[in-house]
Amino acid sequence: MKKVLLISAYLLCTAFMFSQTTEDIVKAIEKEGIENSQLEQLAYELMDLNGPRLVGTPEMKSAHDWAVNTYKKWGITAENQQWGTWKGWQRGITHVDMVSPRVASLHATQLAWNPGTSSKGVTASLITLPSFTDSLSFVKWLPNVKGKIVMVSMLQPTGRPDENWEEYATKASFEKMKTERDSLEKIWRQNIRNTGYTSRNINAAFEKAGAVGIVQSRWSEGFGANKIFSAGTEKIPAVDISLEDYGMLYRMVEHGEDTKIKIVAESKDLGVVPTFNTIATIPGTEFPDEYVILSAHFDSWDGGTGATDNGTGTITMLEAARILKKVYPNPKRTILVGHWGSEEQGLNGSSSFVEDHPEIVDGVQALFNQDNGTGRVVRLSGQGFLHAYDYLGRWLEAVPETYKNEIETTFPGSPGRGGSDYASFVAAGAPAFSLSSLSWDYWNYTWHTNLDTYDKIVFDDVRNNAILTAILTYMACEDPKKTSREKAVLGINPRSGKKGEWPTPRKPQRKGGQN
Repeated sequence: MKKVLLISAYLLCTAFMFSQTTEDIVKAIEKEGIENSQLEQLAYELMDLNGPRLVGTPEMKSAHDWAVNTYKKWGITAENQQWGTWKGWQRGITHVDMVSPRVASLHATQLAWNPGTSSKGVTASLITLPSFTDSLSFVKWLPNVKGKIVMVSMLQPTGRPDENWEEYATKASFEKMKTERDSLEKIWRQNIRNTGYTSRNINAAFEKAGAVGIVQSRWSEGFGANKIFSAGTEKIPAVDISLEDYGMLYRMVEHGEDTKIKIVAESKDLGVVPTFNTIATIPGTEFPDEYVILSAHFDSWDGGTGATDNGTGTITMLEAARILKKVYPNPKRTILVGHWGSEEQGLNGSSSFVEDHPEIVDGVQALFNQDNGTGRVVRLSGQGFLHAYDYLGRWLEAVPETYKNEIETTFPGSPGRGGSDYASFVAAGAPAFSLSSLSWDYWNYTWHTNLDTYDKIVFDDVRNNAILTAILTYMACEDPKKTSREKAVLGINPRSGKKGEWPTPRKPQRKGGQN
């Protein structure tokens, strides 16, 4: 009896000490994250100094090197791991001016990986697309683009976002505008289909027919916001022009004015260059071959500086790693930070890592990924892992209410099939989770737009996420149990009517933009 009592007392004491230790570590993480936050400095260095991080550009490589050096300053081992090659390209000065019927400088940006012009640029008249009944009528009209700059986007009927109309317009006026816009969009899409091409490949047809330039306006449905993607031409300049300037030019052409613009786009083709993931490591002491991975894609499009896609996810993981190195320098499991390249072109960096490091994937205890803007985390799904509630629930118990009181959980959830890098690991059967955040008008105003810049960061929310991530990482490292990978039985896919299947790992594109 005495022996049983002694054992019971020992166990109670041990449990008390563990809970105290856990509480102390959590408090230390919170204190470090609040009182010594490095987020503003990290954001300045990453976004303002390094700039946008388009795969294949010198700026992307510079940012990778910056990340390695930043980790080294904190005493964390880091390296750039090459996973492929990409079309090398560097953005230069873009200047687009209307030169007839009057002179005006336009708000415009060259599209990614587009060939440059000479310093003299290209000057030509603009041409819009007429209505086509079928592909034969398009082929018959196509010679008209020779020597012209082609306008390939629909004229928007309004430059005001819907919420602005909803606040100020009469209900009848708002509904009328939406009906007219829907009709115009339907007609425009059908007109493109009638050509026999799509919006993705029609620019190549114009280039082949002798056009000397392409102008588009991919409005993001927010004041001043346009989506900036890639060009789709091999020799002629392609630029995106603001909705306001594009609309002015379009109306002039439609009214019969000989409207001319000059495009100067001094980008450089750099040939084929290596592309990387940056990997940082804090070695585990008890289970070094088991891993808790902090995950965020490092690349961006380059209309802005990639602040909320995915600069905020990047600095969240940097800051979480810094805090953990200071507060919890000897984790039981290895903490690995993955800053993935070329997520924007199809999760290429993370899927390459999964393909190249099966031993790490096999040892994943948990992965936490952040990639949808500057907002605080409010959603967490079990990603289809049957027992995710058990271990994520235990870890969340240690998180103070301040950082979890808005989080809605879904268990077991459904496995991610794309969207961000956690899906690369989920497909391989590793428990990987998305820390999904509040919108802050992400889709309209910052996602892949020219407005995705430092000033859109809400640092209080990012601080929340860094502290949350650090605590979850600590708990996952300390958990005496290895996480279960048992998968839930998936339901019927409403689109196909068939039983759901677990996603399969995608094949990464390791030679990008070189076709």
